[in-house]
Amino acid sequence: MKNQVMEYASGNEMAAIAIKQIGYDLMGYYPITPSTQIAENLDIMRANGETDLVMVAAEGEHSAAGICYGAAVAGGRVINATSANGLLYALEQFPVQSGTRYPMVMNVVCRTVSGPLSIKGDHSDIMYLLNTGWPILFANTVQQVYDFNIIALKLAEQVKLPVVVAYDGFFTSHQKGRCLRFAEDEDVRNYVGKKQEEYPFLDLEHPITVGSYMNEPDIINNRYQLHLAMEEADRLLPQLFASYKELSGREYGKVEGIHCGDAQNMLVLLGSSYDTSIDAVEEMRKDGQRVGAATLHVLRPFPGKELFELIGRGDNILVADRQDSYGAGGGNLSLEVRAAMQKFGSSAKIKSLVYGLGGKDFFKEDAKAMLEWAKDLTRPDFAYYGVTAAEGSTGGVDFKAEEQPLFAPVTGDRTHIGATEAKMDEQTKQVKVTGGNLNAVTAMPGRIAPGHGACPGCGIPVNLNLLLRGIEDPVVFLFQTGCGMIVTTAYPKTSFKVPYVHNLFQNGAATLSGVAEICYRKQKRGEIPPGDIIFIMVSGDGGLDIGMGSAIGTALRGHRLLIFEYDNGGYMNTGYQLSYSTPLGAKSSTSHVGKAQYGKTFFHKDMPKIMAATGIPYVATVAESNPADFIKKAAKAAYYAKTTGTAYVKAISACPLNWNDKPATERKVIEAAVNCCYFPLYEVEQGVTRLSYDPEKSGKKIPVLDWLSMMGRTRHLQKEEYKDVVEQIQQEIDARFLDLKKRTL
Repeated sequence: MKNQVMEYASGNEMAAIAIKQIGYDLMGYYPITPSTQIAENLDIMRANGETDLVMVAAEGEHSAAGICYGAAVAGGRVINATSANGLLYALEQFPVQSGTRYPMVMNVVCRTVSGPLSIKGDHSDIMYLLNTGWPILFANTVQQVYDFNIIALKLAEQVKLPVVVAYDGFFTSHQKGRCLRFAEDEDVRNYVGKKQEEYPFLDLEHPITVGSYMNEPDIINNRYQLHLAMEEADRLLPQLFASYKELSGREYGKVEGIHCGDAQNMLVLLGSSYDTSIDAVEEMRKDGQRVGAATLHVLRPFPGKELFELIGRGDNILVADRQDSYGAGGGNLSLEVRAAMQKFGSSAKIKSLVYGLGGKDFFKEDAKAMLEWAKDLTRPDFAYYGVTAAEGSTGGVDFKAEEQPLFAPVTGDRTHIGATEAKMDEQTKQVKVTGGNLNAVTAMPGRIAPGHGACPGCGIPVNLNLLLRGIEDPVVFLFQTGCGMIVTTAYPKTSFKVPYVHNLFQNGAATLSGVAEICYRKQKRGEIPPGDIIFIMVSGDGGLDIGMGSAIGTALRGHRLLIFEYDNGGYMNTGYQLSYSTPLGAKSSTSHVGKAQYGKTFFHKDMPKIMAATGIPYVATVAESNPADFIKKAAKAAYYAKTTGTAYVKAISACPLNWNDKPATERKVIEAAVNCCYFPLYEVEQGVTRLSYDPEKSGKKIPVLDWLSMMGRTRHLQKEEYKDVVEQIQQEIDARFLDLKKRTL
């Protein structure tokens, strides 16, 4: 055994420690709760000079998987981490990696798959990986997260397959526990061994082609070789568990159980619920009940024989799934346990329950109830456990309850108040806005109710309300995932008095284009009343990083809708990780400041310029510090969105929590961002660029450091050691503003 030290840490923290000790070459990642802490902890280590891991922040999980694949092909040791819909977004990349036999490790911190959106932990994501050709280890303790990460890489490189380490989100991932880690990184690296490449991709004297096009019979032979590799993994795992025991003193098997030898009634669960079930079993054994519990440490290759040897001689088995394979009469674990027991000749009566979806807590009393369910012949073979039944219903929630609207809908007859009017000037071919003064637009009824859960000083509701002050037509909203969505639609309440739909970051604009096209079609058929409707997609918190492809596609197709981006400079809804709109040098939870790192290392994205390049009729930037300008641009954008094509408006949006400034001063911070030209105010109408406000001419232009010094996330840049970084930022902002002025009339 090698020397080990005690850590009091969470599963995500222990995964990061294992990754650092192994000495990986590259991590391609995208932030998604609850796996993001792995990247955050590694970035702290990187900033402190404890690791030289190359960390590539992709603009979405699909690209993160591609980055990892490319790095693995090139011969690097590669790590990734994801959860839930992030895993699904990248799903098509995973068979590519296994089919071409390139090893890597990916931590899947299990979470509910949307929709509706939930960030809590269940197993609905990991089951999508069962058919991708990746061996899957499942850890039910913090200690196992650390150990399995080390074992996983050794397995991956021996069988030439990518391997998953899965564990429960918000349970194993975030709950801290005492565990052991190796004192010396070198001991971990010696155990894993040096990476061997049979066919080095970067050997230019012996070039190879990876991922060829295949017809039959080659493709079936490829799949057969993948099958053989999985069988090899099945044979190797006991050896790896044994060798790791010699190194660590900790013993693992493909399956684990308690009191299964003489148990009549047994419970099979995955993940952290197993530990809870142990307490229930021990108490029931004291009462003379012959009960037991079991879990699996390996999902692929499925340990059917080992599971049969552990539980197959019992009378009653209940398999509890934190996931459902809808229409199959059980979750994937239940289906596979049933198949294994039948294959190896068990006569046990098997039942299955779906439980704990959306992170619903699992208690000792629940485990006891499930064990009672297992032996009760009157209970069904398959059911949901823990569903809330309404009074008078036969089971489940009574959705027929009388509906009482919380507020009157805001329709066109209430919003056409004549305060703002946008018309095309036939001579200049520009839209002219009349009215729009601040006093007049206060009469506009709110499309968003006063109640929401945003932080004090949050710019999102401010910017949304300013946008809507300039739009007198009825509106339909689509919100991409983000703070704006989360703080306004916590079930069963909503803040919206108008039609609203949510979709994920990566597909919002495409979804809204579908809504708009059906509306226009229904109006043409006379199925709904005619009249102008402004379709508005609201995005922020990095949503136009991962969603940029969808937005550009929508713009190029020219759908009549308005894309509104509140730019708060980070992935705020997941705890402020760097986004492509985060300023250079800003610290975030994935761009820490330390002796080896000064914050974010690349410049912020110029999304208005990107959208203008698509040729859409209207692009504008707005700020709450210039409200009259904001309202008039909103009116223009709405005009083009209902008559011509896609319009795009971007607002700089305050986030006091993560900018680390005071809510009461946000208007001044926003004004400083405009006056230093970090966020210039302009519009691009029908291809013609006009500067709305020139701080230089107004005598209000300030150095960018004046703005950066107002926020805790960038205040460190005042130090002399970061002088060169500030100069880079100033030069880039000056160059962008000069380019903008060259493009203006």
